Amino acid sequence: MRFAKIVFWIAAIWGFLVITPLFFMFNLIGRTDPPVITHPGFYYGFATAGLTFQIVFCVIASDPARFRPIMIPAVIEKFGYVIAVIILYLQQRMHAGDLVFAGADALLGGLFLAAYLRLADGQRPSSAGS
Repeated sequence: MRFAKIVFWIAAIWGFLVITPLFFMFNLIGRTDPPVITHPGFYYGFATAGLTFQIVFCVIASDPARFRPIMIPAVIEKFGYVIAVIILYLQQRMHAGDLVFAGADALLGGLFLAAYLRLADGQRPSSAGS
């Protein structure tokens, strides 16, 4: 359980550090990586959903065994972004530098999956002494 706590706290902290600045970079993104963003509702909706998931990671970290079922959507959240970025990159719609963030999410998604599986192993009744 300690492994899961550490993984989800690290993910939450990383996410807060990476996603929070998006709320202050709307115009900057359009200037440094044109074209400008034309659908601010989608942009801020993504940032808000992303930030909300960091809170979910904090909840999971507070009691991983209790919140183990929520780890499944957490894994999907991480790998969903990774798959989307890879496809967009292959379509030449994203820069190679964007793969760094997808790589971080791939690593965290793998760690989330490992935490999920390790908790299952820890919950099985022991056959020792039977």
